[in-house]
Amino acid sequence: MAKQSKTSPPADPSLVEQVGLCVRRMGAQSVLTSQVIAQIFDLHTTDLEVLDLIFLKKQVSAGQLAEATGLATGSVTALIDRLAAAGYVERTTCAQDRRRVLVSVRPEAIEPIKSVYMDMKRRMFALWSGYSASELELVCDFLTRSTALQVECVTTIRADDAADRPAKKTSRKRRTNPAV
Repeated sequence: MAKQSKTSPPADPSLVEQVGLCVRRMGAQSVLTSQVIAQIFDLHTTDLEVLDLIFLKKQVSAGQLAEATGLATGSVTALIDRLAAAGYVERTTCAQDRRRVLVSVRPEAIEPIKSVYMDMKRRMFALWSGYSASELELVCDFLTRSTALQVECVTTIRADDAADRPAKKTSRKRRTNPAV
């Protein structure tokens, strides 16, 4: 992995800022692209992104999805239910722990989604093929480390938000019977 050597001069702060802006633009465009494609398949954007996470990991538990997304376990269950009802995923029992349910993509079911991405994938591959091996290694290092740091930061943001948020009061209002 490429890391700054002890003899390298520090990066120009304006260039670092420019990289940050480029990453933000790419992230925003990724969200907007997902939204367009999700609409084509009558999915929530989050459902499409979680479907991709499941595809990338091959098999995941609902708990792993809750951790990765920050969604409550009930919301993850509803999301999995929607994906299963649409035929995109299937649940299987874990061989090592029969109480644990794993979710995986049904490959044939996501073929139509993959076909929508195919032109973009082909064009991106052509773009990226113009870089040298060492440049691509640097890009992979940058993206891998940036993504790991983003996950770490989101975890901190969630924890800080939970600590700052006042405890919900569970006062129940008595319903009056309109028939009385």
